[in-house]
Amino acid sequence: MSPVIVWQPVLGVHRLLPEHRECSKLFGEERMSLKLFVKRTAPFSILWTLTSYLYLLALKKLTATDVSALYCCHKAFVFLLSWIVLKDRFMGVRIVAAIMAITGIVMMAYADGFHGDSFVGVALAVGSASTSALYKVLFKMFLGSASLGEVAHFLSTMGFFNLIFISCVPVILYFTKVEQWGSLSSLPWGYMCGLAGLWLVFNILVHVGVVLTYPILISIGTLLSVPGNAAVDVLKHEVIFSAVRLAATCIICVGFLLLLLPEEWDSVTVRFLATMADKKSEDHGEELTESSIHTRSRSRANGAISLPLA
Repeated sequence: MSPVIVWQPVLGVHRLLPEHRECSKLFGEERMSLKLFVKRTAPFSILWTLTSYLYLLALKKLTATDVSALYCCHKAFVFLLSWIVLKDRFMGVRIVAAIMAITGIVMMAYADGFHGDSFVGVALAVGSASTSALYKVLFKMFLGSASLGEVAHFLSTMGFFNLIFISCVPVILYFTKVEQWGSLSSLPWGYMCGLAGLWLVFNILVHVGVVLTYPILISIGTLLSVPGNAAVDVLKHEVIFSAVRLAATCIICVGFLLLLLPEEWDSVTVRFLATMADKKSEDHGEELTESSIHTRSRSRANGAISLPLA
């Protein structure tokens, strides 16, 4: 083998190493080891698995509309945790939004009384929103504004961890009698494969979409799931929503929209109102000028012109 053929792969490896190191921001400058891999990846994997599992359990107790509306409260939890842990800027309007989210949760639990499957479903959905908020705050703490390469490396690492460690969780749940399975032939493989595919697409769109587009678009997509699920529940399942549930859903959605306001929304609003006031005053001044010119032209047309004395 010639030295050139041996040297080219070596150059290729050295050229890729800096790029890989740049994308592995999650692991810092420490040397990769099994302990570091588990330490940095396990919290994200466990939180995301809990988010998904609690969400699916909540769907057994509540309608998809109620669960998706309650899940929107994760935005309020993210703000509160970021304010406490990450020392983000305090915003009064977001505190109001968080209070509205908590009010909606209480109303949703009160809709059928604080007992029974409804209350358990609300608790499961709120638990799913809470673990999702913890996941996002940890992601922001370790990665911050991640690049596309960092996000791809992070998702690959977490997928590898899930394959090794999380794959055994369903087996443990089965043998501990927490989950009951039928025969393999009776399982709805079509629905399960479809759900797994959609869940994969959702994860990729959420993580990559924030990098390639604006985060507000991803948040609006989450909010649009509420009327979408409501349409399916009404048209297909013929669900009749009570007034309390509708009010709770609307309060949570309004609070979610308030949380989407940018940090400089107050100064932007003041500048916009000042610009509108200046424009209105300029238009009013132009109208007065045009009115004065029109009055003078009418006076000339009526012959009201002063002639000099002889």
